[in-house]
Amino acid sequence: MLRPLYGRVFLDTLLLCLLTSAISLLLGYPLAYALVRARSAIVKSIILIIVVTPLFLGEVVRTYSWIVVLGNSGFVNSVLLKLGVMDFGAMDISKMAGDDPRFEACDLAGLTLDPDKARAACNAYRAVIDRQMQKNWNVKLLAFGGNTPQVFWCKDVATGLAGFKGKKVRVFNNTMRDFLAGVGATAVSMAFAEVVPALSAGVVDCGVTGSLSGNTAGWAEVTKSIYPMSLGWSINVLAVNLDSWKRLDPKTQAFLLEQFKAYEDKMWTTVRTTTAEADNCNTGQQPCTMGKLAKTTIVAVKPEEMETHKKLVEGAVLAGWAKRCGAECTKEWNETVGKALGLTAPTP
Repeated sequence: MLRPLYGRVFLDTLLLCLLTSAISLLLGYPLAYALVRARSAIVKSIILIIVVTPLFLGEVVRTYSWIVVLGNSGFVNSVLLKLGVMDFGAMDISKMAGDDPRFEACDLAGLTLDPDKARAACNAYRAVIDRQMQKNWNVKLLAFGGNTPQVFWCKDVATGLAGFKGKKVRVFNNTMRDFLAGVGATAVSMAFAEVVPALSAGVVDCGVTGSLSGNTAGWAEVTKSIYPMSLGWSINVLAVNLDSWKRLDPKTQAFLLEQFKAYEDKMWTTVRTTTAEADNCNTGQQPCTMGKLAKTTIVAVKPEEMETHKKLVEGAVLAGWAKRCGAECTKEWNETVGKALGLTAPTP
């Protein structure tokens, strides 16, 4: 306990314990009181169902649900970073968009089809994201990162973009819903852990996830094809609590910024490498060091479909996002991301 580091770790652990206990008491006692005092048998039944139902969920589903909440990009992590319980953390852009649509602005569905343009879009919007993170979450943006392209994994062999009309497709954010609405598909929100059984049972026809994450999660075992038109790059950010950052001396800040810049460069290089390797893994070719060899058919995007894609992005995707974000937000996007990519979002 004599070293400052040990003391800080001890205090952080103690604070987490107290926070957990406080939340448990705040949630548990009112619920118990309501259950005891409720006169209506129906109300009591509803409360019991709410409490007991999670116990009937499968262990895997419950585990993955907690990962969504408590994982590196989860809501709790974001709150702890905001409060300063954690100094550094990672957050998923699409999960932050519920708080502010600006957070998905550089990774809208279909906006960019290669990692270099994805990075250029986020670089153009860096100052805006940093400003909103400081305002909304009391954190400073340090670096952008990405994943392999978010592509369509389909139970049957995909026939192209037009073939998604009438299909049920699993997605995980609003901008993907906008894209699918434009092609006449039905967007289905579903936890990542539920997709494999849902595809196997025909609950959904296709699902959208990364070309590598789908491979490692076993999606290739229940799908026959991949349609590789990217619906995003699952952009994430690394950030630091603003109060913690301000306590650092300028020399340390400069050193950290230099290191995070190097990390970001390496991250995007890795995205390019893993994107190519994911295609190898999914089609049973080498090298495949990061995934599992599979026999999935990659259905090539036809040249004429690129024109349809352009119309979808400029129409359904940008219009849907602009409506959620507002006129001022749209104007700022056009001056940054739009200028970098040669696109214009319609003012709502």
